[in-house]
Parts: sequence; C-alpha cells; structure tokens
Amino acid sequence: ESIQTPLNFSLFVILQRHGEPPLIKGWIPYVGKALEFGRDAHKFLEEHKKKSGDIFTVEMAGKYMTFIMDPLMYPSIIKHGRQLDFREFTSRVAPITFDYPPVTDSKFPGLGEQIVRSFQLLQGDCLTPLTDSMMGNLMLLFRQDHLGAGPAKEGIWRSANMFDFCHSVIFEASFLTLYGRPPSAHRHSSMGVVRKDFIKFDTMFPLLIAEIPIWLLGRTKAIRQKLINYFLPHKMVCWSNTSWFIRRRSELFEQYDVLRDIDKAAHHFAILWAAVGNTAPAAFWAMYHLVSHPEALKLVRQEVHDVLRLGQVEFSSDRDVTLSREQLDKLLYLESSISESLRLSSASVNIRVAQEDFSLRLNAKRSVAIRKGDIVALYPQSMHLDPEIYEEPQTFRVDRFVQDGQQKTDFYKDGQKLRYYLMPFGSGSTMCPGRYFAINEIKQFLCLLLLYFDLELEEGQPRATVDLSRGGLGVLLPATDVRFRYRLRK
Repeated sequence: ESIQTPLNFSLFVILQRHGEPPLIKGWIPYVGKALEFGRDAHKFLEEHKKKSGDIFTVEMAGKYMTFIMDPLMYPSIIKHGRQLDFREFTSRVAPITFDYPPVTDSKFPGLGEQIVRSFQLLQGDCLTPLTDSMMGNLMLLFRQDHLGAGPAKEGIWRSANMFDFCHSVIFEASFLTLYGRPPSAHRHSSMGVVRKDFIKFDTMFPLLIAEIPIWLLGRTKAIRQKLINYFLPHKMVCWSNTSWFIRRRSELFEQYDVLRDIDKAAHHFAILWAAVGNTAPAAFWAMYHLVSHPEALKLVRQEVHDVLRLGQVEFSSDRDVTLSREQLDKLLYLESSISESLRLSSASVNIRVAQEDFSLRLNAKRSVAIRKGDIVALYPQSMHLDPEIYEEPQTFRVDRFVQDGQQKTDFYKDGQKLRYYLMPFGSGSTMCPGRYFAINEIKQFLCLLLLYFDLELEEGQPRATVDLSRGGLGVLLPATDVRFRYRLRK
C-alpha cells in the first residue's frame, strides 16, 4: 500500500479530480485529522457528515480514508472484493504488531491460504467440541474460584471489579479451550502473570496498530517477548486437550523450515489476542447491562432455566451444569442482550484498500472516484447509534433483537430495509472467523453467572461509560471499572 507524503497531499488538493468526495485535511502536515479522530471517532465523523454529506475523504497520518456513512451503501462496498481489499491492510499491520515475518507467497508458499483455511475449524461442526470444551473450562474456573468452600457456600455477598472479573474468567477459559492444559494439572500455574502482561500489551495495542515504533513504547517490546515465549513449540507440545484449530496451525508451521520457533510462537500469541481482546470487554458490557436492568436479568435467567428444563435438567447449584450448542442457540433473549450490548459498545472500523483507480458505484444515482492506495472505510457505530434505525439508540433494550419469538432482522433506513444493521465483527468475506465461538463463550459465561449467583451493582457509583481511545479497533473498554456484588443463589 502506498503511503502518500505531505508532498503528495499538497498535489492531491491542487489536482483533486472530478467525482472525488470532499476532502477534509488537517493543519498539521502528514498527521491530518488523526488526533481528532482518535479522541472521539463517532463525534468526529458525525460532525463531518453534517457538513460534507454521506461520503467524504479524511487525511490521517499520511493516508486518505474515504468514509461511507450511509448504511444503505454498505453492500456496494462489501461486494467490491477485487478492487477493495481488506487483507492488504492486516497483512502489513499484524506482523508489525505481533512480531512475526509477513506471510508472503515468495517466502512461505501457500501458507497464507492454509492459515485462512484453518479458521474453518472455529465454525460449523467443529464449533461443537470447542463449545463443549469451553463449557467444561468455565465450570472448572467457577468451581475452583467462585463456588468453592467459605463465603460462596454460605451465600455471603462478595465484592469484585466487574471488568477484572470478566477478563480473568474469559482469558483463562479461552486459553485452556484453545491451547490446552499443562502436563499433570488442570490449570497453568503462571496464568495470572501471563494475563497481567497481556493487559499491559493490550493497553499499547492501539499505538502498535497505528504503527508507532515499539521502541517508543517503554517496556512493551520486552512484555511482548515474554508473552511470545510462552508459546514456544517445545512448551506447547507438552500441553494436552489442545483444540483442533491450534493443533492444525502448529502442524502447518512445522512444514516451513524458514519459520523460526519464535515466529511460530508469535503467530500463536496473535490468536490469543484475537480470542480475548474483544471477547472479554464484550462479556463485560453484556454482564453490566443485564445487572443494571434487573427485569432484563430476570427474563434471561428464566429463559436459561426453561431451556434446561426442556432438556429434562433440573438445575441444582451442587451439580455442574452443561449447556450444549443446540441449547445455547435457543436462548433468544440472551442473544438479543449480547447483540444489544455489542451495538452500544462496538466501534470497529471496516477498512478496504483500493487496488486500482476506479469508479465506485454506490447506488443507482451515485458513484465516486477512488484512487489506488486510498482506504475506503465503513464505521458501523454511526449506524448502531442512528435513532432512525434504533429508537432511543443510547438505551439498552433486552428485546431489541427479538420479534414474534424469532430473531429480529428487519431494520430500516429511509424506508428501506438494511442488509447490514449490526456489524461488530466486520463484514463480507473478512468477518471475524471466530465470531460464533466468541458469542457462545459469552452466552456460556453469562448462563453460569445467572444460574449460580445473585448479582447486584454496588450503590453510589456512576453509570459505566466507554473509553473512546480504542475507537476503530473493536469493542470499547469501560472508562473505569464497576464494582458489583455476588452470592450463591439459594
């Protein structure tokens, strides 16, 4: 991808071609509008939409990003796979962020295609053993950490920070499900240290994705190295119960002699970030919204009990519970509450890089000229918070995605039904391949919480708000953690 310099930029302004969208440029050469966008992407884009219409180009960090703000135009972008490529962006940025060599066909013939194919092991029939394994690992953690002897057994209220609680459970359960267990133990003894380092790395993730050199980011390089070292092949080969997905990737990497052990480990670490980076905050927001709305929590809890009863299971806190993939699929209101939480908290930007100069047709009346190397971007958060599509968009509604006992899929803009109305996982052929696993994880986690515990927010604290610094990168984190109480249900 060509990066245009300030010199190109001045020429672009002078020679802006017919049919190109309005250009928004910053007063600092090269940086452009990157700082304003970083402070509050949604506000920035909404303000420029009012001034410049549904399509405009923003100069940011030496690149030109053309934002398409009308969701009715999204299908036109998504189907232009040949001219608008997603992988060019990720295949350049991910190796820099996670420290593995770019996966090029010249150096690693066929590896890129095989890696893409390996993601099928997170979907379809392969999702069933993965879901079963996750259920067992969540149950293990709940039993050992939260349902054991002492206060839990006596039904005494315990307090915790909600984001930290969600992150610790999702992190370890995901780790065990994907990578497996250490020899002769159910859990990895160093998991607390690994998670602490992961959080430090994750804090710097937005800067790494923005291609800030890692040597400018304090101890981040050393922390990343520690995390990568955890996945060295001689360590992983001793782990049992490893998922098919990770086993397949390990086998693939072994076929390439030019791939060093440290490079293989870096690929595995990248998957850990992909598995936890957005799932943990998504679990937090779903939990937070349910606990904040007792009626919604009661409705979803009843739904979980009803689904268990349909399977002839009478729940008892003394016994481990299992929810199959089929049972999870029946939890309509739980799924709606997760979708609603994602609508309110996800702020990913869908990026495509133009492979050639071409005219992008957006609808019957409109097309825009796009230059090779420019970025076309969709920012679904503006759609998620559009009051025309979602009535009272800032309000959490547990049943927003339920209609007549079915999943609701009819949402409208300008009187037209939207093909894409909820996009927390990207779009088109580049949608997150682990999305089904992630949603099932969150469902399982919430089911166990609702079945085993009474849950309350502690009094005297403000409502949770989003930290806007990760705008464009997925699910936003809470600006500050939230205190809650939990006790074993009678």
